[in-house]
Amino acid sequence: MSDTDPRYEATFWDQRYNRPNPLWSGQPNPALVEEATALAPGTALEAGCGEGADTIWLAQAGWHVTGTDFSAQALARAADHTPTALAGHLTWQQADIRTWTPDDAAPRYDLVTTSFLHFPSSLRRAVFAALASRVAREGHLVIIGHHPSDLDTAMPRPPEPDIFYTADDLIDDLPTIAWKAVTRTATTPDGRQVTIHDTVLTVQRTQ
Repeated sequence: MSDTDPRYEATFWDQRYNRPNPLWSGQPNPALVEEATALAPGTALEAGCGEGADTIWLAQAGWHVTGTDFSAQALARAADHTPTALAGHLTWQQADIRTWTPDDAAPRYDLVTTSFLHFPSSLRRAVFAALASRVAREGHLVIIGHHPSDLDTAMPRPPEPDIFYTADDLIDDLPTIAWKAVTRTATTPDGRQVTIHDTVLTVQRTQ
């Protein structure tokens, strides 16, 4: 896989989101809920927000959130089901984090998070480094992804080990204070229940 793979283009995702039914469950990621609940609400940035379930949950929990995605169709869906009571608490912004190079004047956030963002390792390091640069002092970065062990489960995963990662794969590049792998139950396309593993990394900026 290369960074020119069609799966990395906004057009591909606009087509996936251009369907009558939601692409995702509409429920917030349980791992993000657990990590963010332990933090005092402040300002937050979610990269790759999709249909917006995590961004909306953060806003409901008291965060002032910016949700970004490169798919205009995903952001339109997110905006359509944003509760009116959250006006002023969240913003939807179209952005491609592969090429996002914010300057020193760009805002920093108390929480920066991304879930299930899977690129080849060289691109992944650059993207996560850019996200880490947006964390305010004493703020947190939360990265959640599919663990490499899921390549051996019944869940449909592309046979591309380089796009999966453990927390250990990430901590050499980021100052870590806590990390863990968690398990959850999912349903395979043929209806079976299986246990799958997520990588969950939480890091704090100390200076």
